Amino acid sequence: MRRYAGIALIVLVALNLRPAIVAVGPLLRQIQDDLHLSGTAAGALTTLPLVFFGSFGLVLPLLRRSPRGERLLVASMLVLVVALLVRVLPSQIALFGGALLAGIAISVGNIAVPSIIKRDHPQAIMAVTAVYTIAVTVGAAVSSSVAVPIEHATGSSWRLPLALLAIPAGLAALAWLPRARRAAAAVPAAEGSPQVWRSGLAWQVTAFMGVQSLLAYVVSGWLPTLCQDRGLSETAAGYALGVTSLLQAVGALAVPVIERRLRDQRPLVVLVGVLCLIGFSGTAWAPIGSVWLWIVVLGLGQGVGFATALSFIGLRSADAHVAAQLSGMAQGVGYVIAALGPLAVGAVHDATHGWSVPSIILLVVSVILVVPGLGAGRARTIGAEPEPVLVSRP
Repeated sequence: MRRYAGIALIVLVALNLRPAIVAVGPLLRQIQDDLHLSGTAAGALTTLPLVFFGSFGLVLPLLRRSPRGERLLVASMLVLVVALLVRVLPSQIALFGGALLAGIAISVGNIAVPSIIKRDHPQAIMAVTAVYTIAVTVGAAVSSSVAVPIEHATGSSWRLPLALLAIPAGLAALAWLPRARRAAAAVPAAEGSPQVWRSGLAWQVTAFMGVQSLLAYVVSGWLPTLCQDRGLSETAAGYALGVTSLLQAVGALAVPVIERRLRDQRPLVVLVGVLCLIGFSGTAWAPIGSVWLWIVVLGLGQGVGFATALSFIGLRSADAHVAAQLSGMAQGVGYVIAALGPLAVGAVHDATHGWSVPSIILLVVSVILVVPGLGAGRARTIGAEPEPVLVSRP
C-alpha cells in the first residue's frame, strides 16, 4: 500500500510538469496580439522555460551535498505557483519572467523524479516510468484542451486559464510536505561514483533525450498555430494538441508491454523515428480533413519516445546515485537542445512565411533522433562495468 501511495504522489507532481508550457500554445496568438509579440518573440515564450527545464541538472554536479528528492519536489511546486501567478500580470517583463521561473521550478521536478523512481522502485523502472510519463502527458493534454473553452465559458482573457494552473501545483506541494519534513536534509555524494559527464553512453542517453524533447516542444508550441493556418478553428486546434498529448499517454503505456518482448530498447528507438516521420509529414502536407489521423500517429510516436528516454535514465544507471547524476546530465543538457526547437521553428516560419521548410527540418531531425537512440538502447549500465569514455585515460 505504501508503494502505491508513493506512485500516487509521483503522479500528482507529474500532472504539473507540462501545463505551464503547453497551455500557452492554444492561446499563443491571443498573447501575441495582446502584448504585441513577433513570431520570434512568441517562440521565445515557449523556448525560455525549456532553456531552464534542465537547469538544476547543470547545477547538481556543483553541490557537495544533494538535497533529498522529497524536499526538492515541494520547493519545485511552490516556486511553480509563484511563476504561474507572475506570468499573467499585464507586462511583457512579467510574462517572460514568469516563464523563466516556471522553467526553473519544473527543472527541479524533472531531475528529482527519475532518481526517486530508481531508489524506491528499482524492480519496476519501466512500469513506474510509464505511469509517470502518462501522468505528464495527461496533464499536458487536459490543460491544452481546456484552456480556450475555459476562457470562452468565463468570458475572460487568456490570463485566467493560465492562472488556474497554480491550483494543482499548490496541491502537489501540500501532498509532498509530510514526506519532505521526514526526509533527511541532504545526501552526501557517493564515494567513487562514476563521472557520467565522461561516459559515452551517458552522452547517447542525453542526445536522445534532447532531440526527442526538441520535437515534442515544437509540437506543443506550434502545432495549434500550424493547424489554424491550415484551416482549423482556434478551439479545434487546441483540441488537436490535446489529442496529441492524450495519445502520448497511450504510447507511453505501450512501452513496458513492448519492452518485455525485446532484448533491449533499440527497436523502440526505430519505432519512434518512423512514427515521427509519418506524423509530421501528414500533419504538414496531407489534406486537412485527415489531420486527426496524423495527429494520432505523431502522439503515439512522441509518447513512446518520451517514456523510452526517461526509462534510459534508470535502466542505464547502476544505482540511484548514478541515476541522479544521469538525470541531471540528460535533462540539463537535453532541454537546452530542446529549447532550440520552438525558437528555430518560429524564426524559420517568419523568414519563409510558411510551414514547408520548418516541416522538412523536423523530418530531418526525426531521422537524426535514431542515431544516439540506437547507442542508448543497448543493454549496458553506467557504473557497473567498464565502458568507452569520451576522453583518454592516463
